[in-house]
Amino acid sequence: MNKKREVHASVKDERLVEKRRDQMIRGAVSLFKQKGFHRTTTREIAKAAGFSIGTLYEYIRTKEDVLYLVCDSIYEQVRLELEELDVGKGTLENLRLGIAHYFQVMDRMQDEVLVMYQEAKSLSKDALPYVLRKELEMVGMVEDLIKGCVDSGKLELDDDQIHMLAQNVFVQGQMWGFRRWALQKKYTLEEFIHLQIELTFTGIIGFEKQGRTGGVI
Repeated sequence: MNKKREVHASVKDERLVEKRRDQMIRGAVSLFKQKGFHRTTTREIAKAAGFSIGTLYEYIRTKEDVLYLVCDSIYEQVRLELEELDVGKGTLENLRLGIAHYFQVMDRMQDEVLVMYQEAKSLSKDALPYVLRKELEMVGMVEDLIKGCVDSGKLELDDDQIHMLAQNVFVQGQMWGFRRWALQKKYTLEEFIHLQIELTFTGIIGFEKQGRTGGVI
């Protein structure tokens, strides 16, 4: 369960494998969103990706592998974005930036996120635990940002409060994709991010350590 699930490819060129799988992901997301996982065929995925069914099977073994790759790509993108931040700073501004980065990834990958939650139930028993663990790891990235502020003395939160706050931020980011049909009528992405961060910080203001000069933010 803790080991990355390998997706077999007969091609040995890793850069080519990554390129072809990115093409598969883009084609599959559109099809899964339109038709669902079970009604989509591997031949349709290959056509949408721009190559033959024979080429497709050089990079995967089953249709489920494509769905797995869709799920995994979301978490890898969030990881790369948050790793660019210096979480060791432990400042409230860094926490703001981290939340904004996460929300922006959720915007860019909103179709992938929607497909993942709709179709993850189709993953096999050996693949699903890995995908669920990757989700918990993503929540853990947000927890690390919050813990940095606790460790630096900017916030006073216990472990349960840190975890719950991270879970809240995680769901807020996904909200843009799940509720965009309503939210986009009233807010731009930038306005949504600003409001969510302000509301989050209003919620944690009572846990700010006292005795420091200046404001909360």
